Amino acid sequence: MLEFRNGSRSAFETLMKKYYSRILNFIYRFVANKEIAEDLTQEVFLRVFRFGHRYKPKSKFQTWLYTIAKNICLNELRKNKDFVASLDEPVTAGNEDQQLQIDDPRRCAADEELIRNEKAMVIRQAINELPENQRLAVILRRYDDFSYVEIAETLGVSDKAVKSLLSRAKVNLRGRLAGLASSSGNGEHLN
Repeated sequence: MLEFRNGSRSAFETLMKKYYSRILNFIYRFVANKEIAEDLTQEVFLRVFRFGHRYKPKSKFQTWLYTIAKNICLNELRKNKDFVASLDEPVTAGNEDQQLQIDDPRRCAADEELIRNEKAMVIRQAINELPENQRLAVILRRYDDFSYVEIAETLGVSDKAVKSLLSRAKVNLRGRLAGLASSSGNGEHLN
């Protein structure tokens, strides 16, 4: 990012190659709509391009980038509060399909696959129903493997607040997923 800030266009292309898929997946998990996720991802990188000269390396570039993505997502959700989208729709960036969750490397029988997919859909829906900050914290922790410090910086809250958000999210998810909790181990990665 510092190279781009100093005028290197190729450094911006390198940043896009490295982070585009990750930001697209993050946004998709939050807004649950392919077209909106693609548009918002483009907006994130447009802002990085336009305002890159303002970047100050106070924290990791990734944290700054995800903060921009978070703010764009929140603005979009506030504009379109009543929008409902499919959580199962695949995301494609250019000619390349994006992996939205880690597949189980073990092959399952068709009925086991169906059950696993149904559980995943219920879990995604439960996460989607969490309050915004809890949902953001869960997505950053569970899917993007952010540390508490990185989540705190991205959300603009303290480490203690992150622990509280994840704890409340875990309680909320446990309540919503009571029937699945014993068989799928929900929430274990939230801490």
